[in-house]
Amino acid sequence: MIRCVLRLLLTAVALWVAGMAVCACGEEPDGIFRRGIDRIVAGKRATVGVAVLYDGQLITYRDEVFPLMSVFKVPVAYAVLVRMEEEEIPLETMLHVEADRMQRDTYSPLAALYPDRDFDISIADLLRFCISRSDNNACDLLIACAGGIGRVDSLVQAADVGWLRLAATEAVMHADPALCHANSGTPSASVKLLDAVLNGGLLSDSHTAFLRHIMEETETGADKIRGGLPAGIPVGHKTGSSDRLPDGTKIGDHDVAFFLLPDGRECLLAVFIGNSRESDRENARMIAAIARFVYDYCSGGGRNQ
Repeated sequence: MIRCVLRLLLTAVALWVAGMAVCACGEEPDGIFRRGIDRIVAGKRATVGVAVLYDGQLITYRDEVFPLMSVFKVPVAYAVLVRMEEEEIPLETMLHVEADRMQRDTYSPLAALYPDRDFDISIADLLRFCISRSDNNACDLLIACAGGIGRVDSLVQAADVGWLRLAATEAVMHADPALCHANSGTPSASVKLLDAVLNGGLLSDSHTAFLRHIMEETETGADKIRGGLPAGIPVGHKTGSSDRLPDGTKIGDHDVAFFLLPDGRECLLAVFIGNSRESDRENARMIAAIARFVYDYCSGGGRNQ
């Protein structure tokens, strides 16, 4: 009887030890991911949220609600392309823009190009200015073209990707910076929407390819996600950056992207930095470091750290 009890105890201990070994070795991927991001953001005066989507897996770090800043221009572009398809409007359709529709005290390469006069521009070029150059005037012209910010939001809600809410144009946010919180979302919802638009068949093949192309042409934030990835790999992204409050706090400094891993798989990544007291350079350095860590992790090397 005693031998039987001892045998059972020894078996239980062996199973417990084996279980601990499995816990130590088999439960590691998410733990390694969290620790890797922890190391990058340790001591930084900012809130950092991260979401990664690859191979059908979603991995997150502090997946909280942030003001979206110019990342919301991606759903704006999506809504415009939906309208183009619904009404069979070619992207090369020209729009006439009156000079008084342009804000002159906002970030707008388009306004600099046409400082004091009416002009004509194609919808395709407005989309390029909005996404590739993050032009605020182009964004608001496209919101009107899509049917208003409510229409953009309704399409986002229909995609059912999680918390993404859009209620303010660039002009509204420029007039009252506090209203930037009206456009809000989580990193996970942002990558899920991007995945749905680029890979979920929400748009035609030609419009999907066009959106991918203008995201690959993005000029802003070269030192953010793109700056952390190996040179030469395909990457498209959209940045979002706020002004600073009087006390020096930056409301938001973001980047959302798609890129290819060495074996050809696609990875989608969102890095959101909120309420940062760090410099713009340090915010970009954090985003780049997270991008490189995610690239290595999803490629296989990071899981063994």
